[in-house]
Amino acid sequence: MNVVLDTNILVSAAWSPGKTASDILSAAFSGQFSIYYDLRIIEEYFRVMHYPKFGFEDWEIDAVLVPIVKYGNIIAAKPIPDVVFTDESDRKFYEVAKTANAILVTGNLKHYPSDGIAMGTADFHALLNRT
Repeated sequence: MNVVLDTNILVSAAWSPGKTASDILSAAFSGQFSIYYDLRIIEEYFRVMHYPKFGFEDWEIDAVLVPIVKYGNIIAAKPIPDVVFTDESDRKFYEVAKTANAILVTGNLKHYPSDGIAMGTADFHALLNRT
């Protein structure tokens, strides 16, 4: 299974160990699914995880980002200009998910088209537990 993780999943996983988002990240790191990303996504992960308001230590950020870069799959996403986003910063996740034929896991379903590519954390967590 191919998956793209929205930034809010990483922040939630680091913020609340032992909760749904951290279970999803642990499943990725144990090889239950393949993470896909592009350079735009990695840049956002890095930038957001370093926001002072989160107060993450460098080791906490590295514990999340290093395995994604090391074991994830980087791709060149195909542009999808005909889809409208209320927040253009969400486009990259959608484009990578479409290009990789992946599920886009997000805590903000309303930010994405309802074409079945995006899945909320609870639904994805339930899917993982069924497989």
